[in-house]
Amino acid sequence: MSSDDALSNYESASRPNLSPVNSQSQKKLLIVVNSSGRQGSSVIRVASAVGYRVRGQMRNVRKNASLSAELSSLKDVELVEGSLEDLAFVERLFEGAELAFINTTPYGWTDEVATGKNLADAAKRAGVKFYVYSGLTDHSKHSDRPLAPLPLWKTKFEVEEHIRAIGIPAAFPYVGCYHNNFSSRPYPLWQLTPIPDGSFEWRTPFPADVGIPFIDTEHDLGAAVIQIFKDGPRKWNGKRIALAFEVLTPQQACEHFSRGLQRPVRYVNAPCEIKIPIPDGYRAQLEGIVHTLCDNKGAYFRPEMECPNTARRLWPGWRGLEEYAREVWPLEEKQNGAQWAEGLRGIVTPAEELEQGLEFAA
Repeated sequence: MSSDDALSNYESASRPNLSPVNSQSQKKLLIVVNSSGRQGSSVIRVASAVGYRVRGQMRNVRKNASLSAELSSLKDVELVEGSLEDLAFVERLFEGAELAFINTTPYGWTDEVATGKNLADAAKRAGVKFYVYSGLTDHSKHSDRPLAPLPLWKTKFEVEEHIRAIGIPAAFPYVGCYHNNFSSRPYPLWQLTPIPDGSFEWRTPFPADVGIPFIDTEHDLGAAVIQIFKDGPRKWNGKRIALAFEVLTPQQACEHFSRGLQRPVRYVNAPCEIKIPIPDGYRAQLEGIVHTLCDNKGAYFRPEMECPNTARRLWPGWRGLEEYAREVWPLEEKQNGAQWAEGLRGIVTPAEELEQGLEFAA
């Protein structure tokens, strides 16, 4: 099917039902784990807007004071502070809830598999009716072409298998590469290096002929996830869902950025460079990305997962990389102190440092 045919189908299909829940007594309680992350905060914003009650977990409310203040100001949103290693806290977290959105983060001092299993077990005991777990694949378990797994992805897949085994109704969105992975700061894989002539250069090991699935997480993930909740387990129970709205080769991504910024942006295939200190365990993840996704051109999603039409049907109002580059990225760069962005005006959403950026898919 051509892209024009696909878009025509979207226009003729019924639009997602994001209408508010009208009765206060009928408002469902949604638990969001890791509310300070881009995924969790996006879900909270949309959930509040369309009429859910939200209980959002944060590990440290004071550390994320600006974001905490924003989310706490939203209607029917309660933030609770607690460690996911505290089993008593985890047990209380799900009390009275019908729905849960879970995105755990592989911090070096936590066991993400144990945390993920404990969360699922507690949710089942509490009677949660639909559990949406943000997962990723284990490439060693692809039936068509097994490859070495990515360390920070295989843990999520192990948790997914546990969720399936305990029988709680669940869906498994796999999230593509965040638009705001891109930065002029020297982050591995994603640095857009400013050149003195005003252009940018993206030096990356991602191969020229392989598409990368992209998502504007803050703008689009929340709307897509809320539609999954509204459709419910009757439609999505047990399903893996590719949440990415564009699939672009590195050259195409540079062309989108170039049109958005009105500056040349050049792709250069180059080895992965690590120029700054990185969190514990992330070096092995980078090596896995280079080996599995770059050198061996492994698929980002599992072979049976369709992308991007599934995500576009969930949320037709998605923002593409060109629009992000034009309207958001320069302002985030300004907030992060980038010299090239001096003089730009506007308001941006909070940008996270690399430690919190470990939640990004690649």
